Parts: sequence; C-alpha cells; structure tokens
Amino acid sequence: MNGLPTAVLIVWAMCVLGWGAVYVGLRRGLHGLSRGPALFAHALTPASVVLLCSLIGFGSLQSLIVLAAEWWALLLVTGLRPERLVATGGLGRLASWAAVAAAGTLLGGHLVL
Repeated sequence: MNGLPTAVLIVWAMCVLGWGAVYVGLRRGLHGLSRGPALFAHALTPASVVLLCSLIGFGSLQSLIVLAAEWWALLLVTGLRPERLVATGGLGRLASWAAVAAAGTLLGGHLVL
C-alpha cells in the first residue's frame, strides 16, 4: 500500500475485523425468519457506505471510522452476541451502544484525523 498512512490501514483492518465479527455473531445467534434479512442488510452496509461516499465525493475515511466504532461498540455492549441488542437488550443496551459508539468515533477521529 504505497503512500497510505499506517493509521488508515489500521482503520480499514479494524473495520473489516469488526464487520466480520458482527457477521459471525449474527450468523451464529439468529435463527428463524429474521436471520436472512439481518445478514443481507449487514452484508450490504459496507457497499452502501462506499457508494454513498463516492456519490457525495468525500467522507470515506470518516465513515470507516464511524462504522468500525459502531461494530466494535456493538460487540462490546452485547458481549460478542449482537442479536442481544434487539432480542433482550431494551433501551438501556441501545443507549449504551450509542454512547460507546460515539466515544469510539471521537477517539478514532482524534487518533487518525
């Protein structure tokens, strides 16, 4: 990756690892009719973010920082079982996920940008 800063490569790696961990957690934990749509929506998320950033013309790195923070916050708050966010989480778990994701986004933004 000639010319790319190391921090950008780390953000990409954290984003890919977080996406993969959430995908494995959803695949393992969800059953029934909700499994297919949840996995499909999760699989489309990276492509839609890249498409949106290319249409706007900027913001790809910031979007990757946000996505990585959201996925790792989801794993942290749910104990590596992302289906808990909607199945048994309630508003408390959702609020803590949003707070941890916002803190991770701010930290990642300060470290990388």
